[in-house]
Amino acid sequence: MNHLAPVAGKPARTRYTLRDYLNRRVLTMLALGFSSGLPFLLVANTFGYWLRDEKIALSAIGFLSWVGFAYTLKFFWAPVLDRLNAPAFGFLGLRRGWMALMQVIIALGLIAMALTGTSHGLVKLGICALVVAFASATQDTAIDAWRIESARDFDELGLLTSGYTFGYRTALLMSEAIILPIAQRIGWNASYILYGCIMGVGLAATFFAAEPLKADRVMTAKKAGEPLWTFRGMFDAVAGPFIVFFETHGAMALLMLLAITLFELGYFVSGPMYNPMYVDVGLSKDMVGFSRGSFGLVGVFLGVAVGGYLPLRFGLTPALLISGACLNIGTMLYAIVPYAHDPVTFSAIMFADNFGIAVAGINLIAYMSSLTSLGYTATQYALLSSAYALGGKFLKGFSGLIVEGLTPHVGLMNAYALFFIGCGVIGVPALFLFAFLERQKPVPG
Repeated sequence: MNHLAPVAGKPARTRYTLRDYLNRRVLTMLALGFSSGLPFLLVANTFGYWLRDEKIALSAIGFLSWVGFAYTLKFFWAPVLDRLNAPAFGFLGLRRGWMALMQVIIALGLIAMALTGTSHGLVKLGICALVVAFASATQDTAIDAWRIESARDFDELGLLTSGYTFGYRTALLMSEAIILPIAQRIGWNASYILYGCIMGVGLAATFFAAEPLKADRVMTAKKAGEPLWTFRGMFDAVAGPFIVFFETHGAMALLMLLAITLFELGYFVSGPMYNPMYVDVGLSKDMVGFSRGSFGLVGVFLGVAVGGYLPLRFGLTPALLISGACLNIGTMLYAIVPYAHDPVTFSAIMFADNFGIAVAGINLIAYMSSLTSLGYTATQYALLSSAYALGGKFLKGFSGLIVEGLTPHVGLMNAYALFFIGCGVIGVPALFLFAFLERQKPVPG
């Protein structure tokens, strides 16, 4: 049963005050969202920038992006986070213990990537990146569960999701924008050491956070009635979340998963090629970093604000359709960069892209959160967030091969342009699926 079901007779909030956004849980969520977002690009697009700077082939960069499969496969080990306390950090509670342990591993992993570098071979560097990706995916699972279980109702879930999204997108800008001028001056290796230390923000927020007591009571009852080491306990931990999900949503469950999978497909596939394109067209790290950290940040602010407003004004599914269109258009605009990358044009594209990503992300998170059930939060949300990344994480490994394959026929710059247009187009089918799902909802009364 979803613990966030609307209370009868209680109207939905249409506006929030500054005090709402500054309450303890929202501010904690902001910091935890930052911790969640910081390592993501450091083993993805920013990692690709570092590799291209070291003259690594596009095909190798594409294949190394497959370390991100850890984010896609996290539902396999998510049941552990629903049932067992984290080693050494169990005193913090079920959710916070796993968060703290993974934050320590991420910090150490980023430092290990810096000390290994490309000079010790791509295999060793790739293994370090995989460790970071695994720990980061596990941290995300625990943080998502904490966010959903800490919310007292849909209104607070909206506030926490906004805080999470803002923190997450701020961290992404730090790891793809602010890191560039830093790397320009102190090098990639020292930059990764610095960012490993910045993970301390997340660790501090974890110790400051409060464990969600309502969810704890449900999980304690499950542990007592169906211990994990028994057959019933193991079956409930592994199969229970999926059984409950499909029982709750019936025949539409598979279509929901497919729509979620396709929603950000183009965004994922295009990811590994942004930074190599910047290198190949001759953009400086300072210019890219400035555009991301200024116009990109404004796009994030506006995207989070609009993303929170759209569901209140139009409903969740229409909000998904509007935000999905913004996301796809933002991706396709990068086809302009090979031909026009002056500061004004590039900054406008950066603004549009970050706006689309933020507005789409906050609505997709809200949609997936609304589908979970108390007692299976970590596993069900891991399943949904894995579904949304599944196709993209796999296909983006071939992104470098696609650009290299097009280059002999149309030239490198045209290949980049065609690639980004194609990435925008492949996100369109998800919009039709969400529209279909909306039409299948039973009419009230």
